[in-house]
Amino acid sequence: MLAETKTLPEPASVDPTLLDKVKPHLELIAALLSGVLILTGWLLSKEDFSTASVIIYLAAYMIGGYAKAKEGIEDTIENKELNVEMLMILAAIGSAIIGYWTEGAILIFIFALSGALETYTMNKSHKEISALMDLQPENALRIKNDVEEVVPVAALLVGDRILVKPGERVPSDGRIIEGQTNLDEAAITGESIPVSKKEDDEVYAGTVNLRGSIIVEMTKPQSETLFQKIIKLVQSAQSEKSPSQQFIERFEGKYVKTVLIVVGLMLFVPHFALGWSWQETFYRAMILLVVASPCALVASIMPATLSAISNGARHGILFKGGVHLENLGNLKAIAFDKTGTLTKGKPEVTDVVTRNGLSEEDLLQNVASIEKFSNHPLAAAIVHFALGKGAELIKPEKMEDVPGYGVRAEITGSEWKVGKADFVGRQEAENFHNGAAFLLAEQGKTVVFVRDQHGIAGVLALKDTVRDETIKAIQELKKEGIHTIMLTGDSQKTATAIAEESGIDAYIAECLPETKVDELKKLKAQYGTVAMVGDGINDAPALATASVGIAMGEGTDVALETADIVLMKNDLPRIAEAVKLSKKMNKIIKQNVVFSIAVIMLLIVSNFMQSLALPMGVIGHEGSTILVILNGLRLLRS
Repeated sequence: MLAETKTLPEPASVDPTLLDKVKPHLELIAALLSGVLILTGWLLSKEDFSTASVIIYLAAYMIGGYAKAKEGIEDTIENKELNVEMLMILAAIGSAIIGYWTEGAILIFIFALSGALETYTMNKSHKEISALMDLQPENALRIKNDVEEVVPVAALLVGDRILVKPGERVPSDGRIIEGQTNLDEAAITGESIPVSKKEDDEVYAGTVNLRGSIIVEMTKPQSETLFQKIIKLVQSAQSEKSPSQQFIERFEGKYVKTVLIVVGLMLFVPHFALGWSWQETFYRAMILLVVASPCALVASIMPATLSAISNGARHGILFKGGVHLENLGNLKAIAFDKTGTLTKGKPEVTDVVTRNGLSEEDLLQNVASIEKFSNHPLAAAIVHFALGKGAELIKPEKMEDVPGYGVRAEITGSEWKVGKADFVGRQEAENFHNGAAFLLAEQGKTVVFVRDQHGIAGVLALKDTVRDETIKAIQELKKEGIHTIMLTGDSQKTATAIAEESGIDAYIAECLPETKVDELKKLKAQYGTVAMVGDGINDAPALATASVGIAMGEGTDVALETADIVLMKNDLPRIAEAVKLSKKMNKIIKQNVVFSIAVIMLLIVSNFMQSLALPMGVIGHEGSTILVILNGLRLLRS
């Protein structure tokens, strides 16, 4: 007979989700607990329980000071240089030695509290990454040989077809090959309004399918999706320090050494030179150790910088480091690429001029029927325009592509030519409608001529149109006192037309990639800090040359990698917002630095005049640290 198998109850364990929730707040909990212990110790000291009071204070020292003491000792060993944390440890120990247990404990408490605030800032700045990581689905529904199978997202390959149902997140970048829907792209592009998507439209990993089921074909490996690029950009931004932060960190080590030397001298000199008692001399030395510590100065920059980077990431502006964010506030001039940056990057039909007696509908029907079979970008724009006007296309009976000139076709027995002036007859084309083509060309537009058996049937003008938001973006930058320049490879006429339409201050036409670099060097010599905005491979050298390179989020990978700042939604007005954010950050940093130095000087002078007690020194010094951190946290707000 088989023995009965029993399942033993599992030992009680702590809920891991509870641990995850508590872990980020451990420093704050320790600081508050030390505060409670300090209050208990103080009450015991009032009741003449001196021994119990000291024991409670020791517990407050260890609980409140552990995190900062560990950080200070580890950094000192690693960098072989003293730091602010070591000054605080020495000041607290010194206070205890001369019997000021309460003051030393309060110093530890407030220092721990300011450390908890800094940790909160760091956690807040990492929130965008954590939120994005949560948006990445773990599994996807792959369709293979008409069979649906659930597979890990990491196992997906380029070319795989994925079924995304309503309410699900898109697991990888790709294009829709079947179905149409609305997608919530807020987490990726910052666009709050759902975006309509149909066949051949691109979709991004992490976006939410709101309505219909779609089948998406993967176009990029998982490691190269826009989602992964955002995470890498924000991570690199948080690890790269601004020039101000680098200076403060270099300054900190030398300053701490100087303070310790001065404190060492103050332990003896005032007694012999000024006749102070040994107790007063040691007391004043301990106060100096507290108030001269550059805690507030050190905390003046990093919390503000991380808050600003976090704010930008939340609004679709990704900074690759604090240095670029800081530089942006000093911007004097900004250069723009034209195609795909100031303009949409795709030609659109702007004008249709027809022969008297021929309707626009008939002209568009015939021209679009012919151009439908051409791969030329202008042809695609004409077909798109005609279909938008309700044209019904006809299949040409005969068709011949004449490279470099145009297309010849026969429709319902009549011959049609679509192309350049020389192809349809230059003189007749130039004289059509009293030189209408010449006037259109003067506006920077590309002119396509159409001829049938009766002569010139009409002309179509196409142009890479200015983005809807471009004019607003240029106006906002001008309000900030920034000079705007367009660098384009297009002709003088086209450049003139786009510059006038967008309201840009100056332009340079017919630029090669190396010309853009030369022009940027000239601009830097003239203005100092200069930014470059672009999206193409040919913009990469200029982006690298500029003081600050800004790439459009839908640009090429090379442009994204070279740039210092990325606009996730191709939203040009965000540049002015980034400039304002940078200026606000720089202003707050200056406020913090001036305030912290002023407080330190005031406390040092008060101490030498023997008018500052240790408790007030602790409160004044650590209170200023908390204030500068809170001032930096203001940048987290929209």
